[in-house]
Amino acid sequence: MTSGTTLRIALSILFAMATCGRAARAADAPPLIGRRIPPTGVPVPDADWTALEAGLAELATEIDAAKQGTAMIEVAPGQRVKAAALLADVEIYRNAVRYALAYDEFFKADEIGKARTLLNEGLERAKSLHAGKAPWTSATGLVVRGYVSKIDGSVQPYGMVVPESWAKDPARKRRLDIWYHGRGETLSEVNFLMDREKSRGEFTPRDAFVLHPYGRYCNGNRFAGEVDTFEALESVKKNYAIDDDRILVRGFSMGGAACWMFATHHAGLWAAAAPGAGFSETAGFLHITDLSKVPWYQQKLWHLYDSTDVAINLFNCPTVAYSGELDGQKQAADMMVKACGNVGIDLAHVIGAGAHHNYTPEGKEELNRRLDAIAERGRNPLPTRVKFATYSLRYNTMDWVTIDALEHHWEKATVDAEIVNLNAVQLATRNAAELTLAMPAGSCPLDMTRKPKVKLDGQELMGAPVLSDRSWVAHFHKTGSKWETVESTEDAGLRKRHGLQGPIDDAFMDSFIMVTPTGKPLNEQTGAWVNGEAAHAIEHWRRQFRGEARLKDDTAVSDADIASSNLVLWGDPSSNKVLAKIADKLPIKWDGQAVIVGEKSYPAAKHVAVLIYPNPLNPKRYVVLNSGFTFREYDYENNARQTPKLPDWAVVNVEVPASATSPGGIAGAGLFGEKWEAEGRSQEPEAGSQNGGAGGKQ
Repeated sequence: MTSGTTLRIALSILFAMATCGRAARAADAPPLIGRRIPPTGVPVPDADWTALEAGLAELATEIDAAKQGTAMIEVAPGQRVKAAALLADVEIYRNAVRYALAYDEFFKADEIGKARTLLNEGLERAKSLHAGKAPWTSATGLVVRGYVSKIDGSVQPYGMVVPESWAKDPARKRRLDIWYHGRGETLSEVNFLMDREKSRGEFTPRDAFVLHPYGRYCNGNRFAGEVDTFEALESVKKNYAIDDDRILVRGFSMGGAACWMFATHHAGLWAAAAPGAGFSETAGFLHITDLSKVPWYQQKLWHLYDSTDVAINLFNCPTVAYSGELDGQKQAADMMVKACGNVGIDLAHVIGAGAHHNYTPEGKEELNRRLDAIAERGRNPLPTRVKFATYSLRYNTMDWVTIDALEHHWEKATVDAEIVNLNAVQLATRNAAELTLAMPAGSCPLDMTRKPKVKLDGQELMGAPVLSDRSWVAHFHKTGSKWETVESTEDAGLRKRHGLQGPIDDAFMDSFIMVTPTGKPLNEQTGAWVNGEAAHAIEHWRRQFRGEARLKDDTAVSDADIASSNLVLWGDPSSNKVLAKIADKLPIKWDGQAVIVGEKSYPAAKHVAVLIYPNPLNPKRYVVLNSGFTFREYDYENNARQTPKLPDWAVVNVEVPASATSPGGIAGAGLFGEKWEAEGRSQEPEAGSQNGGAGGKQ
């Protein structure tokens, strides 16, 4: 039996489980950790099961009918769309009930009644669309909506609080607050939608919208959960008039951790940030004191999300933290107070007297007073000075400054940029190799009759001229210690750049397709490991990121797939035909005898290559070998653990069984260089556990 046949059998079983929750319950394997996340649901009585299946079928029929509709629906004064453009607002109901039924995710008996309610609401919307109407698009108060994600084609829900004033003046741009919810292991789509139809949330500013992202469940709004914010925000902006200069980010507990991340990593986008509790870094929150138990590359990769590392970015975003005086998670703000103090920022910190893990009325009043004042003034779209730090090109832009290339990934890069006068800009940098300064039309304050002078790390350069529309774009490249002005930072060479810089988890923040093998593997043992890990990746993508991964056989991958998506190739150069086409163009060599990385060789009989690399068939997209997202079941129990667990490449010893912490034995792992060369940093695994310590539940 070929690897492809075995894998397709395994996947057919998995998807059979997905069509029958009762079969899924019976087929569940023993848990790898103390509890299953999401937990196992309660039994659904036969009569309810039958009724819900019938309701899903009826809703599917109405959705199909609405898809065929040709009537144009008015969604705002002067704005009309086809019914198909609003189908996500209906499919969120179908998806919620389908997931709960198929994947055994009714956690309490009363959720079955909630599902019936949601089906009825979905039917009402579908019938309205079929009739050429969409009344929810003009509704105020609590409204739930949806969008189709670029990542996996899934329909994702979000909640809105629409101010009553909007109905009278919908064209006026208004403030928007984004609220990040706390941890909820039973926060299924059913429960999220019902919550968003009943609760206005912790804060509802006057004459303002509030966006409640689902965040793809309970992942601390990281990875695909992070992308959810921007996809939901894009959808909101299509449906409502939003003031880009008055968008605030807020959250509490797990949502506070998310807010710390968005405030520091995307600081230039927000008018203000108000994180409450949560966590702001990894090691301290998890009480990791013995770093010898954590592989070097995992420590490096903490820099992806640790807010304390880039506290200077709050220079660009007014921030007011909140903590309960007696809350253990006050630790997050305390760590940020210290990190901000190290870069000269005195962090505003409202403390709820006598409070544990909650807001006090006085604390809420003080937060609102400060944030309302900031929102009234709004974000400065073109600040005179920008201070910026990053460890990865994933986060490479702050206001009008973009780092296009680093000298070394996962080492701190900084830029301090200032418009000195009408003809001069001054920058001081560290660990940056290419820069772009860009000011959009109508915003550049520089004198358009003279080429701007750019003083870059002490060197005097001439920038590109300011255009007559008052836009300005200038590019700079560094060779050794010398900077020069260049026409563009885009070149044909292979190098790490934004959205193409790794690590493995980065591939799952954009469109991806999992490509399954149809051929015979190099050997039976590694082929069996591939089958198991592919099934694990598909199952856990749905569990943790609430989508169903797109799958294709290696023989069915099209040119359009290669152009549009990152390809996750399961198998080896013998079993996977797409991998066979590119194997000689990868920095890791793999044949029947060995997996070779640089000067290190691993026996192919028991080792599998795992990596991320620009796809040789389309270098603007990734190819990934033999991996889904890299944190595993152990990390589900605490959101602070949900950091990348593998770097750019690894070699897995399949004789070591996969576990809740690892896909097997990590025989070697490392980071490719800035030009994706295998000579980047690598190291044999260190002794000890892959995980250190555990902190408070988040």
